[in-house]
Amino acid sequence: MQADYTSDVAIIGAGPAGLTAAYLLTKKGYSVTVIEKDPVYVGGISRTVEHDGFRFDIGGHRFFSKSKQVVDLWNEILPDDFIQRPRMSRIYYEGKFYSYPLRAFEALWNLGIWRSTLCMASYAKAKVLPNRNVRSFEDWTINQFGRKLYSIFFKTYTEKVWGMPCDEMSADWAAQRIKGLSLWSAVTDGLKRSLGLNKKPNDGMATKTLLESFRYPRLGPGMMWDAARDHVVAGGNRVLMGHALKQLGEDGDGNWQVIATKADGSDVAIAAKHVISSAPMRELSARLDPKPATDVNARELRYRDFLTVALMIRSDDLFPDNWIYIHDSKVKVGRVQNFRSWSPEMVPDPSLACVGLEYFCFEGDGLWSRADADLIDLAKSEMAILGLCDPADVVGGAVVRQEKAYPVYDDDYAANVDALRRELEASHPNLHLVGRNGMHRYNNQDHAMMTAMLTVENIVAGSRIYDIWQVNEDAEYHEAGEEGADDDAAGIKAALESVRDVPGRIAPDDSDRAA
Repeated sequence: MQADYTSDVAIIGAGPAGLTAAYLLTKKGYSVTVIEKDPVYVGGISRTVEHDGFRFDIGGHRFFSKSKQVVDLWNEILPDDFIQRPRMSRIYYEGKFYSYPLRAFEALWNLGIWRSTLCMASYAKAKVLPNRNVRSFEDWTINQFGRKLYSIFFKTYTEKVWGMPCDEMSADWAAQRIKGLSLWSAVTDGLKRSLGLNKKPNDGMATKTLLESFRYPRLGPGMMWDAARDHVVAGGNRVLMGHALKQLGEDGDGNWQVIATKADGSDVAIAAKHVISSAPMRELSARLDPKPATDVNARELRYRDFLTVALMIRSDDLFPDNWIYIHDSKVKVGRVQNFRSWSPEMVPDPSLACVGLEYFCFEGDGLWSRADADLIDLAKSEMAILGLCDPADVVGGAVVRQEKAYPVYDDDYAANVDALRRELEASHPNLHLVGRNGMHRYNNQDHAMMTAMLTVENIVAGSRIYDIWQVNEDAEYHEAGEEGADDDAAGIKAALESVRDVPGRIAPDDSDRAA
């Protein structure tokens, strides 16, 4: 097929990684063509959806990074539109709010005397008769806090997010994820303070410096990626919306031909020396011609999806939080975003509040497949069950589905990713995988950007001087520290050495294998 466009680099996907690469390559004078299957929005999971003047962030995206390179790039792309916002998130359980991160003494106080007594009895039992064969998230957490507190503050939300039972998640993940919280320290310190023996506040947590505020684009994160797209286009390059990847193959001279399908069913072809892909690895492999031998591995990769149901409610505001974690098993919702608390400009009418109820699911399951009207009714009823609003005050709603929001880390994902990666690197050195889905890595926005930034450096250098597969992020990265604290060299080093926590399934033991 004759090429409709010829570029130095073709980029698949206009999310944070794809547009970061396009922006930097444009600055360096490269010709670039980006294809994006969404007909309207750039930004991927970091896009901002607009409905009747209301703006919805898909999941909530704080703009914080220790990397000076990333912070400088944000400021360069969007120099005048950041606002500073207070950080507040809490846990909701049975009509009461609990601080997040969890403060053990406050939790016991809110639960009341009877339930707190049961929690402490459960805790004492776990300490006297601990499970000696700790294999799962459930085992580890019960040993640390007792079954009662585990069931209240850990089990329900964790299972909602990841779609697997806590007794199938690895204990290693629990140990990494729940750091510094000591129930015994919280109780003893609380008693000392009640007796006037200790004036220093202590919530049972090891001392940490948490972010009290964060920067945020005044019209949502999509504002950043709209601006990046505009810079790319202004630099003479192309961002083709509504163009889905159909096929990707090399010619006999080592150049790529990318074929994309438009909404009307017609195809366009792009010729390029390099291809940068942020498409899900599973989809990329299926569209390579010829298919890699490891396509069988790619087909095994799985994803966790979610959807947001936005409700417009007659109220100045419902609560001050940016978001609330819902640890209540009576409802399916896992988290509630408060868009005005992210930015007042997200909500155009001061007499209305706008919240987003997030439901974690798998594409095609019962929740995902429900009609929008049914999902809006579900959200209204669950807000009533939670006591957060009267359904009669809801004046509008909208549904946003986000496929492939979280790469699933199952037993075999690492081997499957590694097999596909190694084959592609060996056979296609000018094909570069970046971003969360492009690498099947649970990266945040700034580290997805870092994979693109280092890939651009590799293309300019003509060799893989950086191994971008070492870029990842630990779970506390966004909770502590100073923005832009790491200079260029230190920022790259930190990115290449960090690992983010995600749950994996427990490995079968010898008895399981014997069975």
